Amino acid sequence: MKHLIDPMDLSKEELDQIITLAEDIIAHREKYQDSQRYKKLSTLFYEPSTRTRLSFTSAMMELGGNVLGFSDAKSSSVSKGETVQDTVRVVGCFADVIAMRHHIEGAQLYASEVSRVPIINAGDGSHSHPTQTLTDLLTIKRELGHIDGITIGFCGDLKFGRTVHSLIKALSRFKDIKVVLIAPDELKLPDYIKQDVCDKLGISYKEVQTMEEVMPELDVLYMTRVQQERFLDQDEFDRVKDSFVLDCAKMALAKEKMAVLHPLPRVNEILTEVDADPRAAYFRQVENGKFVRMALITKLLEWKDDPSHGMPEGEEPVYDATLRCTNAKCICNNEHAPHKFRRSDNGTLRCWYCDSKIK
Repeated sequence: MKHLIDPMDLSKEELDQIITLAEDIIAHREKYQDSQRYKKLSTLFYEPSTRTRLSFTSAMMELGGNVLGFSDAKSSSVSKGETVQDTVRVVGCFADVIAMRHHIEGAQLYASEVSRVPIINAGDGSHSHPTQTLTDLLTIKRELGHIDGITIGFCGDLKFGRTVHSLIKALSRFKDIKVVLIAPDELKLPDYIKQDVCDKLGISYKEVQTMEEVMPELDVLYMTRVQQERFLDQDEFDRVKDSFVLDCAKMALAKEKMAVLHPLPRVNEILTEVDADPRAAYFRQVENGKFVRMALITKLLEWKDDPSHGMPEGEEPVYDATLRCTNAKCICNNEHAPHKFRRSDNGTLRCWYCDSKIK
C-alpha cells in the first residue's frame, strides 16, 4: 500500500503523475467533481491547523467525497489515552484514506505500520510536511513553467522549518537544482539535511547572511518566519531580524519572473506592501494546495490495491536495546514504538521515526 509520510516516498514518476493530474484538475474541474463519490477522507488533526485541514476538506468535497474526523484531539478517545496506532485501526474501519497532523514527530510513520488504508502526513512536529511540498512544487511549476534548473533561496528558520526540509528533499528528484540558504547562525539548515540530502543527492548549495546579496540570482524565494522564541538573547534577535524581512526595496533587486513562496501563516517577514507585486505567489500557493491534494487523494485511492505502487524499499532498521532517541517529541518517547534506527553513510545512527541523531 502507498502512504505519503515523507516526500521521498514518491518516485519521480509518481510525483510527476500527481502534479500532472493537479494541472488537469485545474483545467477541467467539472470532470472530477464526482470522481470520489462515496469515498471518505478522515482528517485526524492532533494540533491546530487552518490551511492544511481546510484544504484537505475542500479537496475531498470537490471530488464528491465525504469527510469525517476531528480538529481537536481532546474531543476524541485520545483524551482517554488511546494510542495513535489504535486510533488509526479504528478510523480505518470507517474511512478510505486518512490525513493526519500530529505534534509528535514520527507519529504518522508509526501509524502507517498498522493502517489498512493510506496515511497522508499532514505535518509531524518540525520533522516533515510532504503535502505542503507537493503544493510548493505545483506552485513553482505554474509560476515558472518548469522545476528543473531553478535556483531557489530559502530564507528564515531553516533549522526547525519542516516545510524547508521536505521541499529540499523533493527537489533532489529534479535536475540542476541550486539551493541558497539565507538564515542567521542560530537557524541554519541542520547538518544532516546538508549531508544526507544535498551532498548525497547532488544538490548544489551555499549559505549567505542576507537576501540582498543573492536576490538577483533567485528564481524562487521561499520565505519562512524567523522565530523570536528560538533566540536566547533579545539583542541577538534584534540584530538579525531586519535582514530577513521582505519589502519592496528588496523585491526591486529580483528577477522579473522570480516567484515568492511562503507556507503561511506569516507574521512580519513579508510586508503587506509586497502583496501587490505580481511575483508574490503565496496566496495562489494556498489554492494550489487544494488542487494538489485532490490529485494526491485520487492517486492514493487508485494505487491502494496496485502492488506496483508500494512504499519504496529502504534500508533494514538497526535494533539496539541499549540506545534511545534523544528527541523528547519523538513517537518512540511518547508511545510504545520500538527503538529502531537507520545508519547514515558516515556511520551515524539516526532515529527511524524522527531522524534525530543518536548520541
